[in-house]
This record gives sequence, structure tokens and C-alpha cells, in this order.
Amino acid sequence: MAKITRVKFKNGLKLIVVPREESLTTTVAVLVAAGSKYETKEINGLSHFLEHMCFKGTEKRPRPIDIASELDGMGAQYNAFTSHEYTSYYAKVRNGAFKNAFDVVSDLYLHPVFREEDIEIERGVISEEINMYEDTPRSKIGDIFMELLYGDQPAGWSIAGPKENILKFSKDDFVSYREKNYLPEATVVLISGGVSPSRAISAVREEFGILKRGKKMRKQKVVEAQKKPSEKIVTKKLEQTHLILGVRAFDMYDRRRYALSVLAEVLGGGMSSRLFKRVRDELGAAYYVGASADLLSDHGFLGISAGVDNRKVETVIGAALEELVRFKKERVGDKELEKAKEHLIGDLFLSVETSDAIGYFYGSQEIMDVKLASPHEIARRIRKVTAGDVQKVAREIITKQGLNLALIGPFKDRSFLDILKV
Repeated sequence: MAKITRVKFKNGLKLIVVPREESLTTTVAVLVAAGSKYETKEINGLSHFLEHMCFKGTEKRPRPIDIASELDGMGAQYNAFTSHEYTSYYAKVRNGAFKNAFDVVSDLYLHPVFREEDIEIERGVISEEINMYEDTPRSKIGDIFMELLYGDQPAGWSIAGPKENILKFSKDDFVSYREKNYLPEATVVLISGGVSPSRAISAVREEFGILKRGKKMRKQKVVEAQKKPSEKIVTKKLEQTHLILGVRAFDMYDRRRYALSVLAEVLGGGMSSRLFKRVRDELGAAYYVGASADLLSDHGFLGISAGVDNRKVETVIGAALEELVRFKKERVGDKELEKAKEHLIGDLFLSVETSDAIGYFYGSQEIMDVKLASPHEIARRIRKVTAGDVQKVAREIITKQGLNLALIGPFKDRSFLDILKV
């Protein structure tokens, strides 16, 4: 892989260029530190709503169809997303369409117009997006788990926000929020694939060089306090119960993150993982079951997720708890440890083969102020993890008082707290 180019402009804007001569495509993306964790309760959902509004029209492309038609005419894959930590806009095109794609994506970020009639229309669109997640328990359970862990603070709120907020946001809200967050020092431009660094630098300097620094809105620091097991049960008539069982961990900058990722891989990272074999192959109690370590800027957790036969929920929770305890009591064997590490590394390498994937691999590190590391560097760190490291992190985070269970299913007046023990 060619050398990564990183440029920081005078106004604080950062550019990451990931050149790949062999790539047939180029991805252009803008990432801005303006996610739901920057919101107050009164404006929860505004980051996501603003993302939608940038596609409703710009000064140069006043109608949504102007934006969509131009990108479709390039054969582009394009979209935007909002997370807890940042918002991003992107387009992936054949190399020859780079300049046009860059012009559109930069226009979305730099020159949106917020017409009242468009805001009214988009209220309905976002309300239906919220309805879609409400009717998709496998997705909704994630929000319920975050609310259980973090409660009434930004980390515990839905990224989409409550409908009552969506219905009241005004043009002034969008303009004010954008002025406080869409600033050059909080922005990363990402260009990856079949484009030269010099061409990328020139394009970014021309479009983004005029941006002025401002006073950035700060995130509210996450407050964590848990002294006993907790649960949040949402009663809903379903054919399958969806649950997340998890424990608090640490942030994405913690040196223990590689050991935790290996633990999650052994626990539920693939079809030969402990949970898959136990819950699906032996108990026949679930179609999907897995585990992951989700680490953010100032908090994180290890979570086990599953869609379970309603009659076997208690059995599955018990089995998952037993597997967690096992990490504390005994070290992972050499063969299982090496398999997990190689599977993690394989997944990583396979996941960065395209121009957009490798671009976001580096761009997300940059926007989160993580020192840039290549896939090979991360692979080396994963391979250094020992069975002792895995057991040590397990003993530190897997505690009875730290257990949390979020569940959606046909359970009324039912608690599972009596079995939450490790």
C-alpha cells in the first residue's frame, strides 16, 4: 500500500489521502465531530436531522433532485450517517469522476440551505425512520441497552432523537448548531483510492481553505455509576426475544482494547466461537448470537447480543453468564487463542479492501484523535495479546455488580435479575 498522506491546514482542517494505484474507484468523504454526544436534551436528534437537511439542497444545487441526479449520473454510491461521535458525508465513484464527486460532497458540507418547506417534509421522513427502528427489535435493542447503561445523558439517548424534538426543530436551530460544530478544526476530509495526493491536496485547499475557525461545542463527559446488576425489559408481543447482556468496559484509547477484542472474538466472534457453539449448535435456541467490544471516546462496553426462542431466554442468559465466568476462571488455550487472533486479523484485512473501507479505516482514526495505525500495525498488536492478558481484562470488567441486561420480548411483570450472577 502506498504511503498515507496527512495534511493539517492553517485553519485546523485535516486531510487524509490514502492512494491506491490499483484501485478503480475513489472515495471522497467529509467527517465532522458533530454526533449525538454533542447534543443537549433539548436538541437531541439535531445532528442526525442536519445530516438529512444537507441533502435537501445547496446554494449551487437547490433541489434534492439536483444532488441525487448528479451523483447518480456519475454511477456513484453515496450517502451520509450520524453516530454518537461524528457525522459523515461520502461518495464513491470511478476514478475519472473524482473532481465532480468532490465538488458535490464538499458542496453538501459547505453550502447547505435550510428551507422551511424542506424541514417540514423531512420531519415526516425522520419520524418514519424512527418508526422503522421501533418496529425492528434487533435494531431497537441497541438503543435500549445504551439507555440502560447511561440513562439520561447523551450516551444514553437515541441518535435519531425523540419525535417531539423532530417536530419542533426550526431553521435557526440548524444554523446555530452548524455554526458551533461544522468548523475546520473539527473536520477531516478523506480521499482514498485512485487519486494522487497532490491532486487531492489542491482540491481541498481550493474548497475548504476559506473556512474560519470558531468556538466548538463541547461534549458532555459520560458519567458512569453502577453498584448492582441492572435490567430494562420492554414488553412486546414477538415470536423471538431480542437481548443484549453486557458489562461496562473502557474507552477506545485504553491499552487493554486489543485484549478485550480478542476476548470478544473467542466469546462470540464467529461460527466456531463459544457462544455460537453453545447457544445455536447445542441448545438450538437462537439464529443469531454474538459478542462485540464497543469502545467510544470516553466509555465502552462488552456486549452479547442474541435473538432467542421465547421459551429458552433464561437458559440462554444462564449459558452466556457461564461463558463469561469461564474467562475469569481459566485461561484461553493456545489453539483457541491463535484461532481467534487470526480470525480478527483476517476480518480486518478483508474489511479494508475497497477505497471507501480503507479510507474510513484511517479517517475514523483521525476524527477520533487516534494515532494512525495501519492494518498491519494493528495485526501486530493483536498477535501480541496473551492468554494472561485476556484473563486479566476479564477479571477487571466482568463483575456481578456490573452486569446489565436489555431485553425486548413477551414478558410482562417478569425480572431476570435473580439470575444475573457471575
